Amino acid sequence: MATTQGMSGIDILALVEELNTMLPLWIGKIYQYDAARIGVRLGGKDHAKHLLLIESGRRVHPVHTLPSPPMNPTGFAMLLRKYLDGGKVLATGQYGIQRVLYFDIGKRNQTFRLCIELFDEGNVVLCQEDGTIIMPLRPHRFRERDIVKGARYPVSGCDCRELSDSEFQTLLQKQDKEVVKTLAIDCMLGGQYAEEICRMAEVPKQTPSPGVNAVIIRGAINTLVDRVRNHRMPVITSSGCWPITLGGEAPQRTFSSFSAALEEFYRELLPVGTPTGVRVPRERSIRDQQLRTIAQFETQIAALQRKVEVIYEQYTRIEGIQKTLREARKRLSWQEIEARIREGTVDEARIITAFHPSTSAIELDLGERVILSVDESIDANVARYFEQMKKLKRKRSGALIALEKPIQKKEGTLAEAPVPKKRWFHRFRWFHTTDGILVVGGKDAAQNEELVKRYMEGKDTFFHAEVHGASVVIQKGATVYPLEVAQFAASYSGAWKSGRFSADVYSARPEQVSKAAPPGEYVARGSFMVRGERTYYRDVPLAVAIGVSEGTDISVIGGPPAAVTAKARVWVTLQPGQFEPNDMAKKVVRILKERLESRGIHGFRRVLTTDAVAPFVPSGGSDLVEEHES
Repeated sequence: MATTQGMSGIDILALVEELNTMLPLWIGKIYQYDAARIGVRLGGKDHAKHLLLIESGRRVHPVHTLPSPPMNPTGFAMLLRKYLDGGKVLATGQYGIQRVLYFDIGKRNQTFRLCIELFDEGNVVLCQEDGTIIMPLRPHRFRERDIVKGARYPVSGCDCRELSDSEFQTLLQKQDKEVVKTLAIDCMLGGQYAEEICRMAEVPKQTPSPGVNAVIIRGAINTLVDRVRNHRMPVITSSGCWPITLGGEAPQRTFSSFSAALEEFYRELLPVGTPTGVRVPRERSIRDQQLRTIAQFETQIAALQRKVEVIYEQYTRIEGIQKTLREARKRLSWQEIEARIREGTVDEARIITAFHPSTSAIELDLGERVILSVDESIDANVARYFEQMKKLKRKRSGALIALEKPIQKKEGTLAEAPVPKKRWFHRFRWFHTTDGILVVGGKDAAQNEELVKRYMEGKDTFFHAEVHGASVVIQKGATVYPLEVAQFAASYSGAWKSGRFSADVYSARPEQVSKAAPPGEYVARGSFMVRGERTYYRDVPLAVAIGVSEGTDISVIGGPPAAVTAKARVWVTLQPGQFEPNDMAKKVVRILKERLESRGIHGFRRVLTTDAVAPFVPSGGSDLVEEHES
């Protein structure tokens, strides 16, 4: 079933069948509209013209119209054109029953594969014939999955259709959960299709997996797949868009093709866009944003629900990991524990993907990424996830109520806030501590040199993270908040880019810092020798807040959360994660604008821009921890 959250693996199966009937196709122009959407013009038989819309992480299907192309193509669009423009689509396919659709495209005696991921945040990945990645839309590195240039595109996951009856029976026997959950999770069929299979097989969905007949269940799976492939009756119901009608679903509209149903479904819920130069009516813009917000809440709630389910499914295993780590902490620091875990080869070591020393928490890959406190019981950890779900459900309820209310007419606007006057330190990374002391950091080797040689004075303090590729940070005066400065130095260092969540930082006096190297040695540009005793700050947590300042001097500010939240009217907090800096900067701008406008504050468009936010986003991937407003 296709929903506002995206298409399922069964939906992709139906779409692949339709796309294959359109072959042969030839690739025309390729456009990228934003961080997720890509449009492709296709030529078909008898000079037919087709349009394909890709929204990574959500959907892909033919459409009648595409958004107007951007004035200048993006780098990724240019790369796709270079490799694929004029190429012939040889086949479309799917990896098992996963939410990954691919196109095999032949051009000049070469074959390329374009993989479109519709799970999580999604991706579009261009590969060579042997699976080597040429370039992804979003580079990612995970413990078991690298989506980066030069890596081999990972193909994994169980496809229950390819198992023999005995292998399928063995799979069921190994499960300790209900058969509907085994079909939904382990066979990747999703909840609604799993329930339909149980209904067709006349097996109660709560039946424990080991107690069902594999042959009967397999027969129901094959019947469902055959209906999707050969007997489609696409419909839109109150719950979503379907390639076939399932039991208990009342069709509201029927369609001649699944592609047409998908286009209509997503046009109503998530409008494709408006041509460049056409002004969107204010009422429609607000309604579109409300619908997108509701869809985001639903996605987040569903993701939290999946996390809770996998925690309970692996309750005993998690409990063992917690106990082992609690015992280890009696003898070792978090950094020592992490080092030993990374050296291990057992499954329990492999599923720990990250450590959070500041909160005594770990991140586990259980099929879903979950963060759990080591010091609290599993039930207490789950209670936190339920509390997050409650908050999101309250927000969703509020958004649904707002959707039903008439939109009030705008009664005028506030004057635009002036762009802040440029100061010397704006060229660098900077922030003011809670007690108002200026702190400045270099963005590169040249700025590191400049800060030390030109701006460091006798009463300043030199800070540096014990990580390769760290900024030189200068504290301009005395402060009672040195931990804020240490956190600034740790966050704008190579530790963030490497995916770590803490780092060690030291400080020194200006007279201890020198470019003079010992005889026979060389100090590289942007590096310095620090002699004498240093002050150390251990396991400093990595975090950056970005916000809009209070008062008359309105501007974008960023730095340690404690310093930013003391001065900002709205802000967000970042930690190391998966979103690229440019994508995260755009996301931060959108969220801050929404927060300001929800409070009736306008006139920030000249101040709150991507260019103003980007310098405060650390290099490497980031995740949004939380959103705030004072």
